[in-house]
Amino acid sequence: MSELSRQVGIAGAVLMGLGSIVGTGVFVSLGLGAELAGSALPLALLGAAFLALCNGLSSAQLAAAYPVSGGTYEYAHRTVSPAAGFTAGWMYLTAKSASAATAALGLAGYLLDLLGVDGISATPVAFGAVIAVTALVWWGIRRTNQVNAVVVSITLLGLASLALFGVPHALGAGRAQLLGDVPTASELPDVLHAVALMFVAYTGYGRIATLGEEVVDPKRTIPRSILAALAVVLVLYAAVAVSALGALGAEGFARATRAGSPLQDVARSLGQPGVASFVGLAAVTAMLGVLLNLVLGLSRVLLAMGRRSEMPAVFARIEGGTPGPAVIAMGGFIALLVLLGDVRTTWSFSALTVLVYYALCNLSALRLDPAHRLYPRVFSWLGLAGCASLTVWIEPVYWVAGGGLLALGFAFRAVSLRTQLG
Repeated sequence: MSELSRQVGIAGAVLMGLGSIVGTGVFVSLGLGAELAGSALPLALLGAAFLALCNGLSSAQLAAAYPVSGGTYEYAHRTVSPAAGFTAGWMYLTAKSASAATAALGLAGYLLDLLGVDGISATPVAFGAVIAVTALVWWGIRRTNQVNAVVVSITLLGLASLALFGVPHALGAGRAQLLGDVPTASELPDVLHAVALMFVAYTGYGRIATLGEEVVDPKRTIPRSILAALAVVLVLYAAVAVSALGALGAEGFARATRAGSPLQDVARSLGQPGVASFVGLAAVTAMLGVLLNLVLGLSRVLLAMGRRSEMPAVFARIEGGTPGPAVIAMGGFIALLVLLGDVRTTWSFSALTVLVYYALCNLSALRLDPAHRLYPRVFSWLGLAGCASLTVWIEPVYWVAGGGLLALGFAFRAVSLRTQLG
């Protein structure tokens, strides 16, 4: 069996997207954005949302045109060049593996805090979570989707409860406290930096595209699922951001983020019994959802790279409808990263990688022939320009790290191609 079976419908695809998006983004990047943009956080959030929409439309039409596993790796390979495709795939594997390890450590930390357990390292708990999630993904897409539906539902309900009490409280605090002044010319670089970081908080919708081979009626399901997931997330993020600014202010929200539990602090400030505990539970399920969907998406990209001999051929094997070797390899790599104990510094590197990844996605969409184009080219041009321009605000050290990793990847690719084709 060389292809995956199509079992995921619109509802399942939307939940997969939400499970990938609503996680470290809402629990981490909103606070980072507040630290940079201050009370202009809602403006930065809208800027990131518009960029995500442009990129989402490019992803949607590419996935409809090429309904196979691999996402931008596959699209850029077909429409731009093999080198561009490999760049997208390799950077996705490296950066998102670190993001998955970050989510696992975050899950362990939130779980121990929720249970009131002190004196226990988060590392072994996170390691165990990665092994369990890897086993679940290896078990099959249908069971994975069922667990994901439960996880996402708890997360959304927890955040909705925060917004239910937080938005009225924030509106009562006054409009000026929520929005502040339009940023000045000197403040604009920080706001744009915030847009770059918060854009990462939207980009889990790309996971829907990486499942192109497992989605029922992909030309209809994928575009609708991506747009629906983005719409839900924009409303949710806006409500949470308004609640946080109204409750703590921009500086207080940024301090709470550095302390490690920003949304729980927001919930506690509202004085509603049980909301903080529910938000803590939502944080656990959010991190679990991100970890689950990253293992799922990463294994599909590795599967696609194995099919093209840019990774060992064993990763192209499908057993019982699941790419077992690819799932085990990615789960094992993430577990090794977890053992480092702290990979939280990868957020800015992830931002750079995501911007490069989606720049290549938009470039691929611009190469589509008219018969496959679903939306005007202007969205792809805006997405490409936005991604390219926002990379300027990422610190140079992450460019150096990214360049080194990419060189290592191309060396590995050359060996793999020589071994399998020679």
